[in-house]
Order: sequence, then structure tokens, then C-alpha cells
Amino acid sequence: MLILREFRPAISLVILFTILTGFLLPEVFTGIMQAVLPYQANGSQIMVNNQLVGSALIGQNFTSSTYFQPRPSALTGTNAKGATIPTPYDASESGASNLAPTSAALQTSIQQRVAAYTKAFGPGPVPADAVTASGSGLDAAISLANALRQAPAVAAARHLSASAVVGLVHQMTHPSFLGIIGTDHVNVLQLNLALNHLSGAQNLAQGTPTAP
Repeated sequence: MLILREFRPAISLVILFTILTGFLLPEVFTGIMQAVLPYQANGSQIMVNNQLVGSALIGQNFTSSTYFQPRPSALTGTNAKGATIPTPYDASESGASNLAPTSAALQTSIQQRVAAYTKAFGPGPVPADAVTASGSGLDAAISLANALRQAPAVAAARHLSASAVVGLVHQMTHPSFLGIIGTDHVNVLQLNLALNHLSGAQNLAQGTPTAP
């Protein structure tokens, strides 16, 4: 009985704070966020024609020349035979290559990316985020410099004027915080969706059918 009397306050506090911090407070905070910031609280989901197409927080692996390309992703997985394979922008995981700056494998990878980038978008400066993978492998945005370098090639692939696509990039640009923290950047999914809209509007103006 003495032991029970000594432990009763501690046990009571554990139960009390488990209920308070493990159940009640999360429900209260969730309810407040759902009421005040429902878009952010539900994962910043992007809907098109009432269909979920992604999240503004998680990038996607666009590969077509008619779309802006995301930052390289170093995510890998395994196939049915257990071999390691690239799984860029697999939203079920997150991670980086963890290769040191002196790594020969990293340097080779960057050289290959630079070659592929200049082949796709022409000669000129290559933004760092165009050839280096992020720490998460899920970056939703690219730098403004990267988007502007891609714009002429994307415009040509879609038979749009370069000025129209460049204007769209600037329209979709998010400035750096206070002008000093981070860089001017563009959300790739949102930009590509706006690009689809621009292409559809252009086709309608020219009297040609739009893609489904």
C-alpha cells in the first residue's frame, strides 16, 4: 500500500498528460488549423477539375520537353530483383545522395547533368539547382534562373512564343523572403499547370483544338 501511495501521483500525471497532450491538444490544434488555414492543413493540395493532381509542397518528376523540369532527385529504390534503381520524386520517401563534395561519383553525376541540361536548353550558364540534387529529393520549386533558362526550349516544344512563356515564369515567381533569405523561385507543378492553361488559351485563340 505504501508503494502504491508513492506511485499514485506519478501514474495519475502520466495518464493526465497523455490524455491532454496526446489526444485533446492535437484535436484542438487540428480543428483550429482546419478552420483558419484549411489549404495548408490538408497538405497544400492542388486540384484541377475536382481531381487531385499533387501538392504544392512535393515535386513531381516531369520529363517531357513540353514541361519545365524539376531539380534533380537522388532518391533510389529497389526493383523486383533487388537491384538499386532511381526513383526520382517518389513521395513515399525522402533523402539525398549523401555524397561528399570530393566524391568522384558526385562529380561524374554533375558533369552528366550539365551535359544533358545544355543539350536540352542550349549553351550558357547552368544554375546550380539544375544539376545538384536537394537534401529531400522532393523539391517543389526551381530557381528563377533555372526556369528562365528552360523557357525558350519549352516554348519551342509547345509552339508558343518565348516571350509569352518567359512572361508566365515571371508571373508565377515567388520572391525571396524580404529580398535576402532564399532565392526567387518558381513552383514547378503550378508553373506547368499554368503552362497547360496558356497553351489551351493559345490554341483557342488560333481556332485549333486543345489537348484533352
